Amino acid sequence: MIALVTGVTGFTGGHLAHHLLTRGYRIRGLVRQRSLDKARSLEAAGLETVVGDLGDPRSLDEACRGVEVVFHVAATYREAGQPGAAYHVVNVEGTRHLLASAKRAGVRRFVHCSTGGVHGHVERPPASEDAPLRPGDVYQETKLEAETLAREFGRREGLAVTIVRPIGIYGPADTRFLKMFRGIARGRFPMLGSGEVFYHLTYIDDLVEGFRLCAEHDAAADRTYLLAGPEYTTLNELTELIARELGVAPPRWRLPVWPFWIAGAICEAVCVPLRVEPPLYRRRVDFYVKSRAFDISRARRELGYDPKVDLKTGIRRTVEWYRANRLL
Repeated sequence: MIALVTGVTGFTGGHLAHHLLTRGYRIRGLVRQRSLDKARSLEAAGLETVVGDLGDPRSLDEACRGVEVVFHVAATYREAGQPGAAYHVVNVEGTRHLLASAKRAGVRRFVHCSTGGVHGHVERPPASEDAPLRPGDVYQETKLEAETLAREFGRREGLAVTIVRPIGIYGPADTRFLKMFRGIARGRFPMLGSGEVFYHLTYIDDLVEGFRLCAEHDAAADRTYLLAGPEYTTLNELTELIARELGVAPPRWRLPVWPFWIAGAICEAVCVPLRVEPPLYRRRVDFYVKSRAFDISRARRELGYDPKVDLKTGIRRTVEWYRANRLL
């Protein structure tokens, strides 16, 4: 099977490409010109690269030619000073262009990567795919708009579309959670609030297997799936588990939330217009106060999704990778 993977130079897209290669897929990766060097290791493993951009429909037509499945992982995440319009251009309009190219090329299945963040704070955990949608920032808003666009396009144009909402992706080579691990390792990770909110992580190997299942199961057409790890926990329990794997004491600082939320708002107001990375974001404060716990029963039942890596094992592997690469 020939598959196109966008975002192939990123953490999730790169792992997905490697995983599919081991499963006998022929993989084509959409790579921007400035990111070609990052794709060299994948090319050595058998990946075919095609230079293109989500904003260039011609390049997408070329990328989709002969492809049976598209895994659309690429997106603009959260970057300092980036205006809201930039998220819309990539996350929404880029998806629109890719869907059109996929349809023209006769693609069989379009697997669209959204985010569990579209559910916002989960008031009644665990949340299913039908839980209320409460995106909390422009990234989540545009991801929700893009998945709605993809779903409607698929129904209108007869393209089988599957929406994936990943939850808390982590594992070796991930650097998004590095600041947390490093802060705990050095005794500098503050706990804001009670720490009793829920948090849910997904080990990267489990996630990419879920993506594969979404592409191969007929039942996944026109469906939305939450893909998460086998267990969720409180933030207190998560930090304690990380501390044990690091061999250090768990965080002891307990600070109120509201001063940091106000400070984050001020930092964003000052730094973002100057295109400077704010030292504190409100979304980082939200990490301490928004519950994220999800029910993966639909993916288990309809796809046979069965995440294997428990939290303790995944954190241990991640810590080992950080240490091997001298990041802690």
